Amino acid sequence: MAATAERARLAVIGAGPAGLAAALAAAARGVDVTLVDAGPEAGGQFYRQPAAALGARRARALHHQWRTWERLRDGLAEHRAAGRVGHLTDHHVWCVERESAGFVVHALRGPAQEEPATVRADAVLLATGGYEVVLPFPGWTLPGVVTAGGAQAMLKGGLVLPGRTAVVAGTGPLLLPVATGLAAAGARVAALVESADPRALLRRPSALAAQPGKLAEGAGYAVRLLRHRTRLLTRRTVVEAHGRDRLEAVTVAALDAGGRIRPGVEHRIPCDTLAVGHGMLPHTDLAETLGCTLNGTDVHVDDEQRTDVPGVWAAGETTGIGGAALALAEGHIAGRSVAARLHGREPDPAAWSAAARARARLRTFFAAVDAVYPPPARWPERVPDDTVACRCEEVTAGEVRAAVTGLGAGDLRTVKLLTRAGMGWCQGRVCGPAVAGLAGCEPTPSRRPFARPVPLGVLARAPEDPVEEEPS
Repeated sequence: MAATAERARLAVIGAGPAGLAAALAAAARGVDVTLVDAGPEAGGQFYRQPAAALGARRARALHHQWRTWERLRDGLAEHRAAGRVGHLTDHHVWCVERESAGFVVHALRGPAQEEPATVRADAVLLATGGYEVVLPFPGWTLPGVVTAGGAQAMLKGGLVLPGRTAVVAGTGPLLLPVATGLAAAGARVAALVESADPRALLRRPSALAAQPGKLAEGAGYAVRLLRHRTRLLTRRTVVEAHGRDRLEAVTVAALDAGGRIRPGVEHRIPCDTLAVGHGMLPHTDLAETLGCTLNGTDVHVDDEQRTDVPGVWAAGETTGIGGAALALAEGHIAGRSVAARLHGREPDPAAWSAAARARARLRTFFAAVDAVYPPPARWPERVPDDTVACRCEEVTAGEVRAAVTGLGAGDLRTVKLLTRAGMGWCQGRVCGPAVAGLAGCEPTPSRRPFARPVPLGVLARAPEDPVEEEPS
């Protein structure tokens, strides 16, 4: 596809590793790029920076791959100064609309998310990242219980410890950097509770051969945790959080090979913070609205990172959870592909062969990680009926089960209509996996028209009177 405008225009949604890599690759090849992001600064969750007013002296101590971040940051500054990239911060995209001449990106700007803004482009690249999965258990709504990524964001972005004594729990490789980061910042991490057995990764030699550095990285985290005297408890899970006005302790239980609680192998750990997460899922709202095909939970892309919707590319976690290095490789490939096709040329895959090889290796590795770190089996059996499953609408696990057994709901949408689970502010992003598990239903794409709540005044604005944003 060749751009109809004098200069090709690309809108990149998301300024994390994938979005930054794509923006820089496209801008370097003659494309005018508008980088649209909800954050106050570029970097996304992985490269989240503390606010300048906090005066952090050693922000790099909170990160690894700092030199990569410096190259991305400096490249963005250079392209912005040259007028090749516009960066719109604090812009929350709620819809991408196809037009005959390209695309219109609709966003809400400002802290209140009430001021409308639009960006027009010839092509769109979705780099919207992912979000954490948290499965419910008794006490998970107590103050002091946060997501693992939330604890990391507090530390990186606010230089704030969520508490003095922490337990990090759930499943997945994210738990390791969260626990080591909290310990390095001064918290006492009483335990890292992992429901899977990380040693299972050693039985996948092809995955380790594809990415041997990841094994060394994991070993480095383990060594640092040992130095901080943090207990690593594998094949364990938190079954209950205790406290009156806030978290005071958690009960941890051992799991057998089938995911059932082993009788008599439970103990309580005093703590004031529980950072918990059970993996991640891609943000696909905008892709679904555009009609992009999904492979399960991931946006389907070809070797150029193109979706099956003409003019729409996707890169990073939205195409499958795989970390920053994979996001960078996919973003670089996508940016080069966009530039070639907007200029009416057939891309040359040899130009991004190194990135393609890295992408293949990392995808192989993270496919193995997904197999080793599944959500804990049989977890719905351990959730009592009076446990809140949907926090926004205060729907309990018992109400979800009753919708299935008593009212005949056979799919997630019907459960939602009968219970209001997923109808709150988060629109099911937090509770969706939990409600699906409790109901015994397969998670299904939402195909909601908007990616976030939108004020009626914005929707009522006359279409012939748009507010078009001028990027800085």
